[in-house]
Amino acid sequence: MRERTIASHFVRAALRGAERQGHDATPLLRQLGIQPALLDEPRARIAPEQFARLMQLLWETLDDEYLGFGRLPSKRGTFAMMGHAIIHCRTLERALSRGALFYSLFPEAPSISLEREGDWARLSVDDSTLWDPDHFLVESLLVIWHRLGSWLIGQRIRLEEATFTYPQPVHVGEYELLFPCPRRFSAGRTSLLFHARYLAMPLLQDERTLKQFLQHSPADLLARPDGGDSLISQIRRLLGRDCRNWPDLEAVAQQLHISPQTLRRHLREEGSSFQELKDHLRRDLAIYHLGRDELAIQNIAEQLGFSEPSAFHRAFKKWTGLTPGAYRAQEG
Repeated sequence: MRERTIASHFVRAALRGAERQGHDATPLLRQLGIQPALLDEPRARIAPEQFARLMQLLWETLDDEYLGFGRLPSKRGTFAMMGHAIIHCRTLERALSRGALFYSLFPEAPSISLEREGDWARLSVDDSTLWDPDHFLVESLLVIWHRLGSWLIGQRIRLEEATFTYPQPVHVGEYELLFPCPRRFSAGRTSLLFHARYLAMPLLQDERTLKQFLQHSPADLLARPDGGDSLISQIRRLLGRDCRNWPDLEAVAQQLHISPQTLRRHLREEGSSFQELKDHLRRDLAIYHLGRDELAIQNIAEQLGFSEPSAFHRAFKKWTGLTPGAYRAQEG
């Protein structure tokens, strides 16, 4: 669902490389219709389309696909050239290995490696050469390479585990969107683990589809929600957009072929609850509609299932730190 929104943390983190290079973030944000004051609110969120445009704008402004986080820049076009280098490989394993080799030719580039571990494969990124205080670039590289691999073989690569060398961050709740799998922090490496069977799969793309892919990548890869097969993603899909007719927990559990007690337990294990999941979906839908001027705030409140606009105002301020009206004004 395209309405899944991006936390303001990632916007602030993305801008740090540009600011380190001496660039003022204010004009960049205003080009995207984002008032800089919006980022002062930790709970604020933006639409995925805005985040994708921010990435493109940063790449163009800095002429650096590493966004100012590397010891040396990676000139725009490097990712595209890597794509051309791998597109004729016979298998995913060959493509990922050649892509990793391509980037190893650049001094001070973060090292990417692919290793087999029995029935499993592990894609790792070594960020020791980066100035990346929020781990924004290294996490972006993991997301980009996972989604690139999935695109190459025409099916989503199911992740079994994501590991990170650093401690669990405050915004860990956002990671389900980026890495819909079990996550382990303070690990020995930053990596993604998946079944090795994917490595033997043939590439289904060619130069023609690569050209289309590169028109919006890799920015779109970062902003695009992962369809995911995590429990939370499945429930969001079952709930859909019509908040006024959402099924209750028992009905959702029945559709997932599990008991309500098991569903509650699984959600607890993922650090969530059915009510919190509904609140987050309402929040994302509200931000989606507020970014478009077709609907009045009262109509949005009705669509989201609030009996009174005042209840919507209170809920939205709790979610984002801003009232709906203030949020729409900040977006302008």
